[in-house]
This record gives sequence, C-alpha cells and structure tokens, in this order.
Amino acid sequence: MLLEQTIDKLIAMKLFALAKSLKERLERQDHQSLSKAEFIGLLVDDEWLHRENRKLSARLRVAKFKDRAASIEGLNYKTARGLRKDQLLELAQNRWITAHQSVLITGLSGSGKSFVAQALGQHACRSGFSVQYLRLPALLNHFVQARAEGTYDRLLKRLAKLSVLVIDDFGLAAMSDREKQDLLEAIEERYGSGATVVTAQLPVSDWHEYLGGGRVADAILDRLVHAAHRIELRSPESMRKEYSALQHDGQSVE
Repeated sequence: MLLEQTIDKLIAMKLFALAKSLKERLERQDHQSLSKAEFIGLLVDDEWLHRENRKLSARLRVAKFKDRAASIEGLNYKTARGLRKDQLLELAQNRWITAHQSVLITGLSGSGKSFVAQALGQHACRSGFSVQYLRLPALLNHFVQARAEGTYDRLLKRLAKLSVLVIDDFGLAAMSDREKQDLLEAIEERYGSGATVVTAQLPVSDWHEYLGGGRVADAILDRLVHAAHRIELRSPESMRKEYSALQHDGQSVE
C-alpha cells in the first residue's frame, strides 16, 4: 500500500520515469543485493535519462532536419571528395559553436554538402545545443511572412537565440536587395552569439559577386567568412548515386 502511494505521488509530481523505474526495479531479482545508495542512484539515472531524451526530442523537432539519418559517425571518408576526418572530428568537439564561428561547406550538387551540414547539426543537438535547419529560400520566405504579420523583430530574436543556424542551398537563385538585407539582419543579429553553417555550390570566392558587391555583401561576408571553418567538397561522382547504390545493396551510407 505504501509503495502504491509513493508511486502515485511520484506521478503527481510528474516524475513518470522514476515511478516506472521504482516499480520495475523492485521486482528484479538481480537488484536485491544492491545497497540503498546504488538502488537510489539507478532510479535517479532513469529519471535523468528520460528527461534528457525528452529534451533531445524537442530539440530535434525544432531543428527540422531534412535527413534525420545524418550523423558524424555515418560520414563516408572513402570517396575522394576532400572530406577530412581530422577536420570533422575537430568540429565534433563543438568548440566552433561555443566560439560562435561559421562552417562553410561548398561543392557541386550531389557532393554531400547537405548531409555533412545536417550531421554537424544533429551532433550539436545531441550535445545539448539548439539548432534549426533551413534552406535559404525558406529562410527568406519566413522574413516575407514575418514582415506581413508584423513579427519581423520577433523572428530575428528567435533566430538569434539559436546556438546553431544551418542555411542550406545558399547561392542557388538570384537575391533581391530586400532579401540580401534580410539575410544581413539575420546574420548581424546572431553575430557573436551564435554559430552558422552554410552550404553552397558556389565557391566562397564567388560569394561577394553573387551578393552584388557593395556594403551589404561586405557586411555579410565579413561576419560569415571571418574565422570560418571551410569544407570544400569535390566528387567525380554524385554522392546521391552512391547513396542509391548502397541503399539497394542494404549497406549504410555517407
């Protein structure tokens, strides 16, 4: 009776994992020899893990990754495309995030840019950082909607709070002056407080021309390129073709 009351109280306090763990672990024969401290420790671990998993699930929902299978561990270094394992392992330490730096990933279509960017984003999520993945057209559309709804400043503040912003498909289509200004506002708001990942088919040397030159281009590149980590991918064959072939054979990819 006392156990049932204790479990009811734990549930009332929303300690759901702890309540479940208490009931299950008391019934386990291999736990009978545990000390009180060891038993309590296991209960606390169960509740802590449950809460951490809930937080991770929430971060992944906010991130909205297109490829949920992307991971640092799943990267393919065998294809000669310029992906360096030592560089990715260094980035996996997350120091670039705490230093509010950028990672610029360039390469032709199908070279695996998006996968690498999302792998870094997924790793950041699992390390406790807030992340959001957006293709540049979607990000620019958010600004159009926010301006129409009168929530422009709110959008900027929300983007500024993210530990990592992943901007995919930079440079695919021409940008209007308004869109360039919106991009600058987003980057400026995050400068010194958040890290950014950008993927593009265009090499970084062409970004200034793509942005039309001038002060806005200078300001954007000054904040993105300064102290940035660069990953320049090149691949004789599209990584998408390799992905499809490996999937067909039932092998892991990337």
